[in-house]
Amino acid sequence: MEEYKTTIGIECHVQLNTKTKLFSAVDNDAVDKEPNACVSPIDYALPGMLPVLNKAAIEKCVRAGLAMNCKINLVSRFDRKHYYYPDLPKGYQITQMYQPIIGAGVIHLPDGSDVHIEHAHLEEDAGKLTHFSTYSLVDLNRAGTPLIEIVSMPDIHSAAQARAYCEELHRLMMYAGVTNGDLYQGNMRFDINVSVSKTDKLGTRTETKNLNSFRSIERAVEYEVKRQIDVLEKGGKVKQETRGWNDTTGKTTSQRSKEEAQDYRYMPEPDVPPVVLEQSYVDKVEASMPMMPNEYRSKFGLLNLDKSESEAILNYPVLAERLNEVCDKNISLAPRVAHWFSGVLLSEENQDKNFALATADELAELSEMVEKKELSSTGAKAVLMEMYDRKNTAKTPHTLAKEMNLLQENDEGALEAIIDEVLQAPECAKAADDVRNGEMKAIGFLVGQVMKKSKGKANPATVNELIKKKLS
Repeated sequence: MEEYKTTIGIECHVQLNTKTKLFSAVDNDAVDKEPNACVSPIDYALPGMLPVLNKAAIEKCVRAGLAMNCKINLVSRFDRKHYYYPDLPKGYQITQMYQPIIGAGVIHLPDGSDVHIEHAHLEEDAGKLTHFSTYSLVDLNRAGTPLIEIVSMPDIHSAAQARAYCEELHRLMMYAGVTNGDLYQGNMRFDINVSVSKTDKLGTRTETKNLNSFRSIERAVEYEVKRQIDVLEKGGKVKQETRGWNDTTGKTTSQRSKEEAQDYRYMPEPDVPPVVLEQSYVDKVEASMPMMPNEYRSKFGLLNLDKSESEAILNYPVLAERLNEVCDKNISLAPRVAHWFSGVLLSEENQDKNFALATADELAELSEMVEKKELSSTGAKAVLMEMYDRKNTAKTPHTLAKEMNLLQENDEGALEAIIDEVLQAPECAKAADDVRNGEMKAIGFLVGQVMKKSKGKANPATVNELIKKKLS
């Protein structure tokens, strides 16, 4: 297998989160809606119905292009792509074949490699077919949904890199605010083109369609590479075709031969005029763009976080934004907040939390309480979860810690009284003697007794030092 070079190109359909569809003024969010509930006469392609372009979709395209470091074409045009399918009532799809709105660009991956973007074009989605044993049902809720199709150059050469590219592309679209990004709902769908060859000449490619999880992308590439090599090693030829992925079997299966552009009989779309943008409009959109993942990576690099830790946080834009705000307030408090995010909030049982609840001020205050030894690390995590479980309360971390009886006792006079009581107890005599004789392991028992008598409020570090001082 090492003799073969793998070449991968990826096409990604991104569903734009506009309020209405691309060419009709009906709801673009069909999640949990009855079939055919979000449909207009335009989507049904009734006679005389003309499309009207959604201006918001154009802005989303510009934002997506800027996020990918792409050239924004000031003039773009629509075309008709003809093919018959029951969920495409017009018999053609309105797309951008020859003059797309987004030109060439490049995506910088976390590992330092680059994947170039050939272009991205705006188009409408088709509907959905649900197949049964003897019949199929058509749902046109999705028909007319605005999509951008992002076409990469064949710069990817492994399954792991394919996954990394798709993950970063997902992050970029989320940070740019152009999609809801729910892979389960099909907000982003990936088509993987794979070929293998022993020479610099590209091999015959296959296209595996509609993958909607990063794990499936990696597994599908691994399987397809092995399958194609097996075919070639046995003296066969790889067929250029469209294949489907079965997540249960872990295999791709042939669906149909791959169509070429001429099979679609492209022609200019006569009912939608060209899109003509001013450079000042593009500049205005660019000025409104938020920080992108690589900008956050540079900032978080100052915190000396584990790479997996920072990447996990970057998967949630609101957490990255919060951590960045804490950095701006007091960067020394930020590493602890980052550990809370990756180790507590992003644990499996907390995935349903509203990550926007706690403010940067509150997170900084909580971290500072641990810094000042007003709160133990365990107590801080309990307060953190209370902050993210609360319902519209304005209680500060200090107030919550007090109500939860978690504030630590740091008053040395009060602690010394408790320590003296513990050291005089008969059951603690041996441990006290051991410490006096230099056996410091025994101090843990004494600290535990003090914590018990203080009902957990004593600061363990302070108690430890005071016991050492008294028994030295």
